[in-house]
Amino acid sequence: MSIYTGPVFEMACRQFETIADHLSIPADERRHLIMPKRSVTVSCPVAMDNGEVAVFQGYRVQHHLTLGPTKGGIRFSADLDIGEVAALAIWMSWKCALVGLPYGGAKGGVTVDPYKLSKRELEGVARRYMQEMIPFVGPRTDVMAPDMGTNEQIMAWFMDTYSMYQGNTVPEIVTGKPVALGGTEGRREATGRGVAFVAALAMEHLSIDPNNATAIVQGFGNVGSNTALELAARGVKIIGVSDHTAAYYDPAGFDPHVLTRHVAQHGVLKDFSTQSLIDPNDLLTQRCDILAPAAVERVITEKNAGRLQCRILAEGANGPTTPDADAILDQRRDEILVLPDILCNAGGVVVSYFEWVQDLQQYFWDEKEITDKMTSILGRAFHQILARTIRDKISMRTAATAIGVKRVRLAKQQRGLFP
Repeated sequence: MSIYTGPVFEMACRQFETIADHLSIPADERRHLIMPKRSVTVSCPVAMDNGEVAVFQGYRVQHHLTLGPTKGGIRFSADLDIGEVAALAIWMSWKCALVGLPYGGAKGGVTVDPYKLSKRELEGVARRYMQEMIPFVGPRTDVMAPDMGTNEQIMAWFMDTYSMYQGNTVPEIVTGKPVALGGTEGRREATGRGVAFVAALAMEHLSIDPNNATAIVQGFGNVGSNTALELAARGVKIIGVSDHTAAYYDPAGFDPHVLTRHVAQHGVLKDFSTQSLIDPNDLLTQRCDILAPAAVERVITEKNAGRLQCRILAEGANGPTTPDADAILDQRRDEILVLPDILCNAGGVVVSYFEWVQDLQQYFWDEKEITDKMTSILGRAFHQILARTIRDKISMRTAATAIGVKRVRLAKQQRGLFP
């Protein structure tokens, strides 16, 4: 029996079993590697603007602390559950190990629709959640960051709540903060910038000229919008975009700067255009060089994987491709190069690590230095994965996850079990 259920957690477990078989990990080690070390569930009562008290459910899952403190985002989502949170924490563990960060994976969040709250109510949810988490988090235990439905303002409220409890300012408790409060230059752009950089490495490997390349970006939040901007800056034409309100496709291309201004003004892509509307499901299967799912989990499935017409699948979101879809894409390995999420969107956690280091040292770097260090780490990981893919004739996802799992497993073996 397990408290972790649901399709996203089952997906994380299926992926792990595939890697465990690939690495010939004994059965008695597998549960120790996959099961989270600690899970916390809290109730967050908040006084609402109408005078009523609403109670929201909050979660935090810490997968392992073998290599250092856990690290992972906080999402505010109306349908969040602990199984999804646990899956995201597991994926974060493999991601951090893959790129060589001294972290275990964590994830957390609150089951709430943040867009239905006033600013005062949102602050109440954020502060109450952090207050409930104080016994279980800390700069050397678990460091939070923004994710879906949260932003740098919420991280500022988290930091302030924790700091007031401690009696001194503790900027290193969270990353993704405003720069004025100890945040780092380039953090907001880091994940999308990393997706574009890894996609550029893939284009170079496949001899694709960026100036003649096209891209479709599914999800136009922070990650998707910055992915589009960075790809366009490299010469790639953005021919399709979508969010939860609308999807647009035009072979002539879109200016991502205009799209970004529209979203900044209206909050969503809806009403940007009436002439280029397309069904969101059909957008994913249009012909392009780069398809970047950058929204939520499980959008590439067995129903559409066989119909994808991209050359590169650049996973900006966590878990956008189901195991059944992966099996189909594995048969299409000569047609589609899959850049797995634990590599492709790792720029965010890499720069979060830089922010944590800078806060601990109280010594800050400029954005160029941060970007150069991030691309160096991502480039090294990409070439390690590519070499293993070619050597073992396996997919990029299998190669990437195997590297991450192997590093966590080795660390657990060397530390041993505490009696």
